[in-house]
Parts: sequence; structure tokens; C-alpha cells
Amino acid sequence: MDTILGPLYTAVSWIIVQFHKLYSLVFDEDSGWAWGLSIVSLVIVIRIALIPLFVKQIKATRNMQALQPRMKAIQERYKNDRQRQSEEMMKLYKETGTNPLSSCLPILAQSPFFLALYQVLNKIANDQEVGVMGDQLVESARNASIFGAPIATRFMDSAEKVQALGASLTDVRVVTVIMILLMSASQFYTQRQLMTKNVDLTVKTPFMQQQKMLMYVFPIIFAVFGINFPVGVLVYWLTTNMWTLGQQMYIIKRNPTPGSLAYKQRQEKLRAKGKLKEDPAEVETKKAVEAARANRQQPKRMTKAQRQAAAAQAEAEAKEKKATGQKTSLSKEASDSPSARPGQQPKRKPGQRKGSQRSTHPSKK
Repeated sequence: MDTILGPLYTAVSWIIVQFHKLYSLVFDEDSGWAWGLSIVSLVIVIRIALIPLFVKQIKATRNMQALQPRMKAIQERYKNDRQRQSEEMMKLYKETGTNPLSSCLPILAQSPFFLALYQVLNKIANDQEVGVMGDQLVESARNASIFGAPIATRFMDSAEKVQALGASLTDVRVVTVIMILLMSASQFYTQRQLMTKNVDLTVKTPFMQQQKMLMYVFPIIFAVFGINFPVGVLVYWLTTNMWTLGQQMYIIKRNPTPGSLAYKQRQEKLRAKGKLKEDPAEVETKKAVEAARANRQQPKRMTKAQRQAAAAQAEAEAKEKKATGQKTSLSKEASDSPSARPGQQPKRKPGQRKGSQRSTHPSKK
């Protein structure tokens, strides 16, 4: 591991040392502020270098969201043929120019620096030279503390190891717990902000379910592994989470995903300022819908006694209507009978002559 990451050890330690020289002009060179701010500055340098990858991540995430309905259709169509399903997926990615791995590029690119910083702090805790940091710098960083917790200590360190660095185990554990909670909370809020504000909620896809699951899984993972991170690494990861949160807020505000809540809010602001040109027909349709919604009367809420009274009244009206209908039917049948119609001759039976209907009288002589 040291052989592979050796150049990164040198690069990370060199950046930290340069910022340490700068902050030593303001703070004590052995203080936690000088070394802690050096780690924060390391994060800023790395994240600035990763901005192009972050832009690719945003584009890839949007493309994946737009492709979810088509991907789901392919999965349903070829659910019994895994090979054909994979071929169609790759064909879809190629046609749309989408790379699923692009959404993971910032994390993948940042991982080697994270591992390098972890090993640098681990060697500082063990009082070992690393990169460009000699004995004097290692000793200074090893004894530097943030709110009473040396930057090389962990939550799981023993009391003897912590005391050897001139600190108390209680201070170390309190500081690490607070930082782990802040780290997990910032991770959760960043993912939640993405799900609630920058996702098209009109399209329900498995991708959204996966993102929702990661929103709860990632903070738990960080909390579990955080107890084994040195304080300096916790500073690093908390800083990068806050950077991601701010960067994401800027992107959502300036260029939200079409169909998302943030997109609708941005459209409303532009419309209010008169900077958004809309189709007149669409404007008239919206006004008609809003007017109909405003004129629509909501049903009044009734108490239980009122509901029972209304039900009894409806039942009585139904019975009355039924009785009236029966009387009307009987009256109609009576009026339709031949005897009830004055001046109307009864119908002839089949085969009966016309003259036979008259009554026979004796002929007059």
C-alpha cells in the first residue's frame, strides 16, 4: 500500500505543509488551528480540482433520471433474457451518450486522497516520518489538538495512547462523537436536498428508490466507520460534505433539473420578475384552472348527528318517491284499460267481422 500510494503521501503532506506555513503566520505553528485549517485547505484544493468531474456527475445523474422509463421498459421486455437486456442497455447508453459511472467520478477520484490523508495521519499518530514531513513537523502535528482532541487520535483509542499525546479520553470521545454526528447529518441533508428539490417527482422509477435508500444508508455507514477515523480525517470528511452541500445548493438554484420542485420555484421567480416569456394560450389555460379552483366550493364538514339526520331524510325521501311511483303506475294502468276510456270501441277479436261488433236489433217492419 505504501509503495502504491507513496507519491500521494508526498503530494498530500506537501500541500498540508505549505498551508501550515501560511497559517503559522497567524496562529501558533503547533496549534490545532494551524494544522486543522491546513487539512480544510487541502479539501478545498482537491474539490476545486474536481469541479469538472462534478459537472459531469450532474449531467450523468440527469441523463440517468431521464432514461429511467426507457430502461424500465427494456427490463420488462427482456426480463427473461439477461444477455439481450444488457445489450439493449449498452445500446441505449451509447445512443444517448450516458455513462452510468460518471455519477461516481468525484467520489472515486477523491478516494485516493482520502486514503493518503488517512495513512499520513496514521503515521503521524505513530510518530513516523511521512512524505515531506520530517521529525519536527510530525511531532508538531502529533501534539496539535482541536478542542482538546489531538488530530491523530480516534474514538477507539485507549486511554494510555490518548494520555501519551497529552489529552484526556473524554475530550477525544466527545469531540469525535460531535464530529461524526455532524458528518452523518450533513451527508443525510445533502442527499435529502437532492431527492426533494432536484428530482422530477412526476416520474417514479427504481432510480429514485435507490437514491432514497442511499439517503439513509450512507449516514449510517459514515457513523459506523467514523469511530475508527482520526480527528484529522473527520475534519477532512466534514469539510468535504459541507463543500458538497454548498456546491449542490448553488447548482440546484442556478440550474435545477426540469420538472423538479426547484425548477418550478425558479420558474415562478423568473415569472414574477417578468424575465420568463410564456405562451399566451398556456397563460390563459392556467388562469382558467386557477379561477375554477377558486370558485369550487368545498363540502361542509357535518357532525355525526347531522350525517345520521341527512341519511334518515334521504331514506324517507326514497320511500316516498317509491310509493309515489307505485301510485302513478297503478293510475296509468287503470287509465290504459278499455273500460276507462269513454267513446273508444273495444278491439276486434281475430276473425270477427266489423258488423258483428254492433248489437242486433229486430228489423222494423
